[in-house]
Amino acid sequence: MELFAQAAAYGPWAWIVGGLILLGLELVVPGGFLVWLGIAGILTGLLTLVQPLAWPVQWLVFGTLALGSILVWTRLARHRRLASAAPELNQRTDRLIGQEAVLASPIVNGFGRMPVGDTIWRVSGPDLMAGQRVRITGADGAVLRVEPVEESLP
Repeated sequence: MELFAQAAAYGPWAWIVGGLILLGLELVVPGGFLVWLGIAGILTGLLTLVQPLAWPVQWLVFGTLALGSILVWTRLARHRRLASAAPELNQRTDRLIGQEAVLASPIVNGFGRMPVGDTIWRVSGPDLMAGQRVRITGADGAVLRVEPVEESLP
């Protein structure tokens, strides 16, 4: 209770200092949400400097600002897509789409095998003979979807 009495004695400055402490904690404990709590604390302190408010109203203002800012932040962050230098880094099959290779074994009943790079992949597609040149068109998990490549005459 002494902590609350001391904070009440400092009034708006307690909110501002508390907000700055929360902003500082964000540097130590990253996660993004302490920034918004810190900003809400600072805004509550500034509002209380301009218009004196009772403690329950100050807590209500702080809670409303904190909740509102976190909701806005999560909504904006959800729609933001980070640009990457390697967007297919952990999506190995996506990097293979469009490549051509030769079937090592025939595709029978929709499935066969073929080497791509240093890996033998399971493939799915129309029934084809071994040695047929195919193009990778997609993937279902670790199974590559292929289609035959039409050889063009010169």
